[in-house]
Amino acid sequence: MPVPQHDPRGSGDGSLRDRLVRAQEDALATGIVPLSLRPVVRASWERAIRGSIDPDRALPGMGLDEDAFREYRASHALAPVMPVIRRLLVDGADESGLVVAVGDADGRLLWVEGDPYLRRRAEDMLFVAGADWSEGTIGTSAPGTALTLDRAVQIRGAEHFNRIVHPWSCTAAPVHDPETGALLGVIDITGTDLAVAPHALSLVSATVAAVEAELRIASLETTVRSTIRRSRMRAVPVERTSLAVLGEQRPRLGAHELSPRHAEILTLLAWHRNGIGAERLAALVYEGDPSPVTLRAEMTRLRRVLEAAGEPPPESRPYRLGRELDVD
Repeated sequence: MPVPQHDPRGSGDGSLRDRLVRAQEDALATGIVPLSLRPVVRASWERAIRGSIDPDRALPGMGLDEDAFREYRASHALAPVMPVIRRLLVDGADESGLVVAVGDADGRLLWVEGDPYLRRRAEDMLFVAGADWSEGTIGTSAPGTALTLDRAVQIRGAEHFNRIVHPWSCTAAPVHDPETGALLGVIDITGTDLAVAPHALSLVSATVAAVEAELRIASLETTVRSTIRRSRMRAVPVERTSLAVLGEQRPRLGAHELSPRHAEILTLLAWHRNGIGAERLAALVYEGDPSPVTLRAEMTRLRRVLEAAGEPPPESRPYRLGRELDVD
């Protein structure tokens, strides 16, 4: 891959950039986006104007503290396939002129890797792990717009609605759960004009295909293991562990003390033997903040508690107990 000899702030077609800047000024003044823009860009600018995004002041938010973010990222569905992404896009990219970002379905960046020089420059616009780069927050960008449209997108320079991003170009494509079709996140490459070169879209799309294939294999392996485990459990009677939550100073799972929150989650899972979705479980557990993000972090901690107690971890999609409990 050729190494660009210029900073991203110097890249791009000057006349095209000037036309786009004038088009944005007209759009902000009149509320009407010029028809001269590419349709995907024009529609995104219209959404940004309707959303009252300030192209000079809008910045990504950092919604989670560092510890909560690390737990959330570690439990994300794309965490196990990061080696595939690194092998295809990141390895050997130290001076490629590209930054590789992986985000969740809400536009939060989970990993930002690649060219160290450009990563430091990208920090000036908060293009960092943990930042919210959804289209509703920052305006037109490849990762945010790709998630909004649920398809691959390329955005060049001043096509970005946010002016702080004008020196950069990017290509992104969404990633889906191969079993359910649910949107899992987005893979993005950002940098100089190299990021929107003709081969860039093919490269990102091929990486998405490889990631989804890896997810499909992992899902099949999980299904096989789960089937074998349940078959063995049916064949061999297993003494069920008791979950005591009544009349106790602290809830207990067998001989192990539990926090009230973990006891509540285990009780709900015991009541829903066929499983319960993340959003429904979050709504039952967190009345004031029914966030699946908060729930996933709590489930990570609960898995460690169950492992220490010698219990199988709960399954996910939907959440269900690894084996039945006796609840008092």
